[in-house]
Amino acid sequence: MIDDIKKDAADRMSKSAEALRHELAKIRTGRAHPSLLDHLKVSYYGSDVPINQVANVAVEDARTLTVTPWERNMVQAVEKAIIQSDLGVNPNSAGTVIRVPMPSLTEERRRDLQRIARGEAEQARVAVRNIRRDANHELKELVKEKLISEDDERRGQEIVQKLTDQFVKEVDQILEEKEQDLMAI
Repeated sequence: MIDDIKKDAADRMSKSAEALRHELAKIRTGRAHPSLLDHLKVSYYGSDVPINQVANVAVEDARTLTVTPWERNMVQAVEKAIIQSDLGVNPNSAGTVIRVPMPSLTEERRRDLQRIARGEAEQARVAVRNIRRDANHELKELVKEKLISEDDERRGQEIVQKLTDQFVKEVDQILEEKEQDLMAI
């Protein structure tokens, strides 16, 4: 039973760390990366679909993305979605290819992005701690139902705490890597 609780907590904590990685991938650094456009939705025959389902997104050089819609009539819709995004970029379309130049980040913008990244990391830490609380609550319930002893509960709590420390450290490491990436010119 304790192993089940430990396994469930570890799975959920690793998903929180993975979600943080995914969220931080959306925060752009000075370099062009195809995942910067992953969260954009394009109106495609009346429904909103992710941009990578209607176009090919590739890196042309360190500061330029190329977006090639699969249908010629989608060029304007894709361009409009990029302009209306929160990325602050101005795409240039040349026929069927849309070039998205990534402007270099100012020091102030880097600090803002760093603050956003720290906020995302704090949310991930809170999620990990909430999972710890849930696991400890499950252990207490098992003691109440007399399925495990109080000593087993204490050992289980120590195991869950070690897991929590491990995943908080992983979150901090992910944040540190992103901050270094943001501050690199």
